[in-house]
This record gives sequence, structure tokens and C-alpha cells, in this order.
Amino acid sequence: MSLIQSVGRLRKDAPTPLYLQLQKGLRDAIENRVVQAEAAIPTERDLAEEFAISRITVRKAIDGLVSEGLLSRRRGAGTFVVAPRVEKNFSRLTSFSEDMVARGRRPHSVWVSKSEGAVTPEEALSLGLSPGTSVYRFHRIRYADDAPMALEYSTVPAYCLSSLDAVDASLYEALERAGHLPVRALQRLRAINFSADQAEALEVAPGDAGLFIERRGFLVDGRNAEFTQSYYRGDAYDLVAELNTR
Repeated sequence: MSLIQSVGRLRKDAPTPLYLQLQKGLRDAIENRVVQAEAAIPTERDLAEEFAISRITVRKAIDGLVSEGLLSRRRGAGTFVVAPRVEKNFSRLTSFSEDMVARGRRPHSVWVSKSEGAVTPEEALSLGLSPGTSVYRFHRIRYADDAPMALEYSTVPAYCLSSLDAVDASLYEALERAGHLPVRALQRLRAINFSADQAEALEVAPGDAGLFIERRGFLVDGRNAEFTQSYYRGDAYDLVAELNTR
């Protein structure tokens, strides 16, 4: 099956923007190894003609995959698939706090924001939710002892919690109380460089190396219970590597 065949037809009458539909189709094809690492994808012009959409729409979809680290542009050569990110499927889940305590560290978090709203198109694709579905969003800084360890952004479907206030210190404790604790998770990891705002929050220098972890947690019935993106500072590499090799 070719890359274009695997993407399928884009639905112009769907609520999800065309660039996100194309982006998801390309992402799935890359992650399912329909197109191999270091292989070139079709040109923006070819994709625009194939799917009867504008080149601006194609470019926006590709820009998102470049920022995710799935594609890379090579001047004068085209756009290529990069080597796959590390991906692990976890059958036993532990929280950040449990992991820190097990290593003799004192964990705590500082909430930056908590909010409720309708799912965004990006969140809908990540969580498999319908447009308009209500979700809760949590942004916090995770600490080990007194050192900021990670920035964490979590989105949870509203059906998993009774209210926004149900979450106090621990998101996983709140999900467990609600009977919606994830039973397994899929995590993807890749290296990043911190922006100025991220560096300031984590007390590192702008441009310093870090680790990005994307985590999806699933309920026993297969529904999504959590979509979390975490940005770990570089000196946490050894700790993160240990957490992700169990």
C-alpha cells in the first residue's frame, strides 16, 4: 500500500479541518511503517493535487509533523521521514509521585492552571473524542525534592472525573477515586531543545536539551482516559530512562 492510499479520502464536510485530517493520515502511515525512515514523501504539489486541496493546507499539515519530529525538510531535496521515536506500551502504570518516592525523592507539584472546555481538534484526534466533547485540562510543574523536573500538560475527558475540583494533588488519585484509572498506556519519547519560557520554568538555559514524552492512558474498555505531554529537563535523562525500561 502506498502512502497516499493509506491516508484515504479527506472529508470536506467533516468538522475536523482538512489539514488535521491529512496530518493524522500521514502520521498514522509513518507510525505504521507504510513509508520507511529516510524515505521521501510526495511533494506538496503532488499531495495537493491528489487530495484536491490547497498547497497551503498541505504545508500546514506537514509543518505540524515537522514540529513533532516525524518529518524533516531538506533544502533542495524534499521532505523525508525521520527515524522513529522510541515507543513503549506499558501494562503496569505508576504515577510520577510513586516513582519519586520509590527512589527516595520527595515529589510535589505546583499547579499552573486548571480549566474546563470543549475538546480542540488536536485533542479530539489524540483522544478519539467527538467535536464538542467536554474535557478538563491540567498544567503543572513537577518537582523532585526542590528541583523542577518537568512541565506537564494533561487533557482528560470529562467522563473520567466528577468535576475539575476533584483533582487536588494527584491526577491519578482522582481518576482512581472516580473509577477511571488507566490500566495501560502508550508512551512516545524524543529529544527536544527548550524554548525560553520552558527553560525559565525548569531553571535551565534556553536551547538546553530536554526530553519530550507523550503519553496516552486507556481504560479497561479501551476508551482514552488521559493525554499527557511532559517536558523533562536534560539532567533527568537517567531517571526517565530508568522509568521507561521497566
